[in-house]
Amino acid sequence: MNWDQIEGKWTEFTGKAKAQWGKLTDDELAEVDGNREALAGKIQAQYGKTKEEAEQEIDNWLDKN
Repeated sequence: MNWDQIEGKWTEFTGKAKAQWGKLTDDELAEVDGNREALAGKIQAQYGKTKEEAEQEIDNWLDKN
């Protein structure tokens, strides 16, 4: 799956994102609103990851979905 598909159906994927990154709140996921960079930023902030680590986690998550 590519990010364009995720972005277009973000509300459907928020549950899967919440399952993957449980520290992210519903409000934070709503703020992301399908924006990959915003999601990476939230992951960085909540999990103390580097930008590269956050991007890799998103890539791995995309491969699963």
